[in-house]
Amino acid sequence: MSEFIPRSARHGRRRRRDRNEAWEWVQALAIAIVLAMVIRYFVFEPFSVSGPSMLSTLHDGDLVIVNKLIYQFRAPEKGEIVVFHATSKKDYIKRVIALPGQVVSAQNNIVRVDGRSIDEPYVDEGNRTADFGPVEVPPGHIFVMGDNRMNSSDSREFGPVSMDQVVGRADVIFWPLSDFSFLW
Repeated sequence: MSEFIPRSARHGRRRRRDRNEAWEWVQALAIAIVLAMVIRYFVFEPFSVSGPSMLSTLHDGDLVIVNKLIYQFRAPEKGEIVVFHATSKKDYIKRVIALPGQVVSAQNNIVRVDGRSIDEPYVDEGNRTADFGPVEVPPGHIFVMGDNRMNSSDSREFGPVSMDQVVGRADVIFWPLSDFSFLW
């Protein structure tokens, strides 16, 4: 035998189901927003390249993803591209040339770390490096330089960068899509 359910009771169940479904969507959206914020502020951050100092690796207007977590687990390595706070209002992006305790210098267009010339395939031929140094990198610091040596404000000008100022490692060029590539 079938049970008679008044029309008003059927509508009440549907409304409760609709309200529960809407509440689930609100919860899912809130969780997604919180996760996006956590990832953005603690793990990965987009960074816009400004200026020609990293040509031809990075171009003015390129957008890169910066891995903010990596240096919580290990120190930077030579050759990595890092973003750091140059001033309280401006971040720079440069390449790590020397690590704490190393001595860096340049003479006759050759960069040397601990007296040995370093291979720099990322520097365009004909792009000169002015003589400087020697500079000993203090503990807790790194020595950084732009790939476009003739047009870069870097550690040659403002000295080694404290690890406290380092935001993270640039991992991927994601815009423009035609330039998409990994930087490590």
